[in-house]
Amino acid sequence: MSSQGYPSRTRHLPHSDAFTKPTHHMDDNSRALLSYEKAKEIGLSYDMTIDDVMSLSPKFWQLHNDPVSLLDGAAFTLLAIQFNLCAGTIARYARRRPELIPLVEDVLRFRKHGQFMLTELGHGLDISNIETTATLLPSGEFLLHSPTPSSAKFMPPTMPAGLPCVAVVFARLMVNGEFRGHRAFLVPLNDGKQMCTGVQSQLLPYRGGTNPLPHALTTFSNVRLPRSALLGSLEKPTNMHANLMDIIWRVAIGTMALGCVALPLMQCYATIGTMYSLRRVIGSATDPALRTPILTFRTQQAPILAVTANAYVMQAFQRWSIKQFCTMSVDARVRHGIAAIFKAVMVQHSQQGAISVSERCGAQGLFAHNQMTCLHGEMRGIAIAEGDILGLAIRLVNEILIGRYDMPLPADPNSLLARHEAGLLDDLREVIRDLPHHRNDEANRLILPYCQPVMEAIGHRMAYDAAVAAGVRPCLIDLYVANVVKLDAAWYAEHAGLGRKAQQEMETRAQDQVLPLLGKLVKDMDVFAYVTAPIISDERWAGFVQDLKVFRGNAHVDPLEHRGGRFGVETEMVRSHL
Repeated sequence: MSSQGYPSRTRHLPHSDAFTKPTHHMDDNSRALLSYEKAKEIGLSYDMTIDDVMSLSPKFWQLHNDPVSLLDGAAFTLLAIQFNLCAGTIARYARRRPELIPLVEDVLRFRKHGQFMLTELGHGLDISNIETTATLLPSGEFLLHSPTPSSAKFMPPTMPAGLPCVAVVFARLMVNGEFRGHRAFLVPLNDGKQMCTGVQSQLLPYRGGTNPLPHALTTFSNVRLPRSALLGSLEKPTNMHANLMDIIWRVAIGTMALGCVALPLMQCYATIGTMYSLRRVIGSATDPALRTPILTFRTQQAPILAVTANAYVMQAFQRWSIKQFCTMSVDARVRHGIAAIFKAVMVQHSQQGAISVSERCGAQGLFAHNQMTCLHGEMRGIAIAEGDILGLAIRLVNEILIGRYDMPLPADPNSLLARHEAGLLDDLREVIRDLPHHRNDEANRLILPYCQPVMEAIGHRMAYDAAVAAGVRPCLIDLYVANVVKLDAAWYAEHAGLGRKAQQEMETRAQDQVLPLLGKLVKDMDVFAYVTAPIISDERWAGFVQDLKVFRGNAHVDPLEHRGGRFGVETEMVRSHL
């Protein structure tokens, strides 16, 4: 069992052929194809069923919290698309169309690759304006078409990768010249070797800094689809927006699920930071008694202790959030709001940990083989995928301000973080009361820039409440609070009577209490099996160096031999200027 309390389904994978194959000197295309193989191995180790995907079983959440994501972010991205977005969307319609069940099972068993194609080059957050059309023909078939360059589906990796690939493609349904809302369609993209007729995939340059994934621009040129390709009905919905939100419902689940991925990343940063800081010493190279581990210094301890405390509080927040999200009696808007808040705070703390710990690893922290910079890049993608955090914040906070619904109330309204949340919301409510409409130019200038900080403040308070209720060690909660106070130090000084010195003392006290526990706290995170950074031990480093490319030779160069200056300047002239 892992420290998270569930079976370690992927513990064997770090030692499998696909995951032990050296990739540092492999070209990007080969690495990308290897990631497909890794995604399949991870997926099959979970033996996911249609019921798991539809009911959001514990196994579904375990997958998204599995530290195997530390080994290859590209593989995990493919897996999240395959299981949640593609299989999850089709499975919903399989209830009424049992002929779809074999396809869902093919996707879950990786007999086919699955993709999810919603956003377009010209339409990211404004998905209601996507341009791809699916026109009903007299024959009963549909004609799928990308009418403009801006209608190209943007990002999904659609190039052939060994297995047949089917996608859930979203388009504007056109019937007799009438727009009948958005629909999802089942579209074969390729047979694993070449694209299907009328489907074009243009490979984008690799992102850089992350495990390479073959993102693409995909267009459709009058692709004929059978009537069975339509997921849903031909009827025009009474509410176009509600219909769109309904058919992309798996995106909201993805918001929650991808937020879970941040927890093992934080645990990874704590593990690497601690082990490297114990291994790295200063002092005499010959006398061990005169060597001091750099973990001795508070400047080294601070970011490691911070990410450790954050990880334990986020673990409690994760469990609470999943429970709330899966409670169908809770207003759907509130559940989606909790997912958005959860993702925002998880990403925020994960990215803080990545930067602060990797910087304390010096030059070693810059290299992808030490995981931290690569994982930081992966999390940047997660921040955008399945709901861009800023977009989620703008929608959520505005809906709270105009009174459409509220988030769960604080367990302790007098806690520091609850007072901060209430203070920020009160500030914006005061602004919006004087505005004629929440979408005018004044709101654009005075409300929108502060939506994300407010959403994060709600999340900080929720995380605090969850940690207290879960019985997280008080010193970890205290350090978490100190970490959060630093994010808006001025507010706490102005409104909570907590000046700069008091804030510093709060942090120092908490750090002093957590430090003696650091070794056990990191051990209990139980992610060591998935940490591949060679800097964590002498043995790992020696093995890493052993596998590096070596250049040797018998050349001889006389450093004083004159071979002519860059501009042909004579030696005597150079001497005269010396």
